[in-house]
Amino acid sequence: MNTPRLEIDCAKIVANAKQLISILKPHGISIVPVTKVFMGHPAVAASLILSGVKMLADSRIENIERMRHAGITIPMMLIRTPMLSQVERVVLNCEISLNTELIVIRALSKAAKSAGFLHGVIVMVELGDLREGIMPDKLFDIIRQTLRLSNITLKGIGANLTCRYGVAPQQDNMDFLAKLAKEAETLFGIRFEIISGGNSANLLWALDLDPHVHNGVNQLRLGEAIYFGVEALYKHPIAGAHTDIVTLVAEVIESNIKPSIPKGRRSINAFGEMPQVIDRGQVKQGLLALGRQDVNPLGIIPPRGITIVASCSDHLVVESAGVALQVGQEIRFKLDYSGLLSAMTSPYVSKYFYH
Repeated sequence: MNTPRLEIDCAKIVANAKQLISILKPHGISIVPVTKVFMGHPAVAASLILSGVKMLADSRIENIERMRHAGITIPMMLIRTPMLSQVERVVLNCEISLNTELIVIRALSKAAKSAGFLHGVIVMVELGDLREGIMPDKLFDIIRQTLRLSNITLKGIGANLTCRYGVAPQQDNMDFLAKLAKEAETLFGIRFEIISGGNSANLLWALDLDPHVHNGVNQLRLGEAIYFGVEALYKHPIAGAHTDIVTLVAEVIESNIKPSIPKGRRSINAFGEMPQVIDRGQVKQGLLALGRQDVNPLGIIPPRGITIVASCSDHLVVESAGVALQVGQEIRFKLDYSGLLSAMTSPYVSKYFYH
């Protein structure tokens, strides 16, 4: 097989999604898997559907269109506020979108009316992480104006935390979201179908809930928890979940004994850095055909006995503690979320999906 490559175990994706559906159901919470880290790959979408989920989500309309073109018919949710320039594509391919701007909701209404569709809207509320979301004191006015629009169905409200400043989902901010939803329902005489509480960072909060008491939050949008088997706040493994779904494989293209100290006058390197150097004597150095154009080097984890010491656009420099690496040898890395996101996006990394 080609290198560098990603090996993705779709059977483990199915298993993890099934487990999360099962453990969150007693808390009255359904999951919507987010496919963006896999660029909406149809193999991942098909695996998630096998797990029993009822909707998929992505932040890019291009990824959703990719799944639609592959024959995926399950309802889709666009989780990044739609661009005004893409509202026609959004209503044609997505049943629901998350929104923060009234001008965009109005444009969605116009596009949906022209297409003869109904489009579902979830209004996002700012709860403190300061990324997307309407300020709470503006929420009811936005809801009032959204309810007046034709071809728009107000599905509910939602929130997102942790992604910018790391603000953790906790009982107080989730209760506040539920309180806002209840007040809006009472004020406008409506019933929300969805109160979308957040992402994989919400798992610790959700699993600490009393299964007999539901505060109203009934949906989470999950990616990292499914694909890495961890909660997103502290990266703790979820009991029983697979944490080895994706492997990055790279090939050794040079192996030498070299000094650990560079020779000559130094300046900044190709990336504007001045790496610190420590004299470790002679080292067993290997070059891998894997660079920053392929993957974020901070997002990959080498196997035991191998240390990553540097990365350039086309090379990864490693040192081995035991036997020297051999040219042509394949080295297998684990990845974190940033590593997978970058490797999936690179056209130079082959992708292999298997069950």
